[in-house]
Amino acid sequence: MDNQQEIFPIVDEEGRVIGSASRGECHSGSKQLHPVVHLHVFNSAGDIYLQKRPEWKDIQPGKWDTAVGGHIDYGESVEKALQREVREELGITNFTAEFVDKYVFESARERELVYVHRCTYDGPIHPSEEELNGGRFWTMQDVREAMGKNILTPNFESEFHRCLAGKKSKDKLI
Repeated sequence: MDNQQEIFPIVDEEGRVIGSASRGECHSGSKQLHPVVHLHVFNSAGDIYLQKRPEWKDIQPGKWDTAVGGHIDYGESVEKALQREVREELGITNFTAEFVDKYVFESARERELVYVHRCTYDGPIHPSEEELNGGRFWTMQDVREAMGKNILTPNFESEFHRCLAGKKSKDKLI
């Protein structure tokens, strides 16, 4: 179960910290804007790695999602949070992330300031057994076919269209 007492920074839309609140408060429908990091992991063939969210997650259980997604801890930088989350969720420590975008995502329960990154990685991936229910690489066709069918998280679908569709991955158009 997620720690509902974990403290997140509350930020404005530029990412400046203006307060703090617990995970429980942030995910209760309060719409307090809190920052998160995402990393989209591609292999050299242009396929994208997606994680499967465990059933116990408080947001979007059991759905396929961005390879890495996690909250920035209070007092932590975007870069440190990204390194920590990638290590914790996929066991990857040697990668070069490229910043893609920053945007506000809003659902019925929360508002997040999302810092989106991507990388190309062909090494071993070891999904956390504590945090994830596995993961795998998907072709772009697989992703497109799963869109709108309650298989992928709404956040991933939105981000895919906003940040990734039409971008080049090596020589391929995603």
